[in-house]
Amino acid sequence: MKSRKLISIEEVLKSISDDKSLVLFNTIALANGETEIQIRKMGLTTKQYYSRISKLTKADLIKRKNGKYSLTVLGKVVYEAHATIGKALKYYWKLKAIESIEMSPSVKLPKEDLSQLVDTLIDNKQIKDIILRTSFSSLDTVGDRVHHNYQQQELQHRQNEELELEKLVLNK
Repeated sequence: MKSRKLISIEEVLKSISDDKSLVLFNTIALANGETEIQIRKMGLTTKQYYSRISKLTKADLIKRKNGKYSLTVLGKVVYEAHATIGKALKYYWKLKAIESIEMSPSVKLPKEDLSQLVDTLIDNKQIKDIILRTSFSSLDTVGDRVHHNYQQQELQHRQNEELELEKLVLNK
């Protein structure tokens, strides 16, 4: 069985980092393997097209089946993340207003009031959930967050070790 190297975040982001690659990626996502892609309409030369297709394929974002390209499962996740970023950008100035209030040393609103403000300004549930989950956590300092993340990683590491030990015990 052929082993594949893990795909890095950098490789995924590089593969969609220029405008034409992102347009190609979106076109493949929207076509969903149902239609052939018109290279000329995208303003790409044949070489540019295949270079970008190669990067998207190596990043495991797309696959070719029956001569047509479609998203891999990873590609679908990346596409959804990209769509979420697009949704967030529609609220850019409202997000900046929330951030300004959140960061202001002179304004100390209770978390309930900040939550209500987010609820009033943002009508997209997904974006609202992200803001509420990340902005108003009970962890107030970066140091606390780092410590919390370290504790979570340690807990996960211990759980993995316990699972490995169980496997060894069960196999004997």
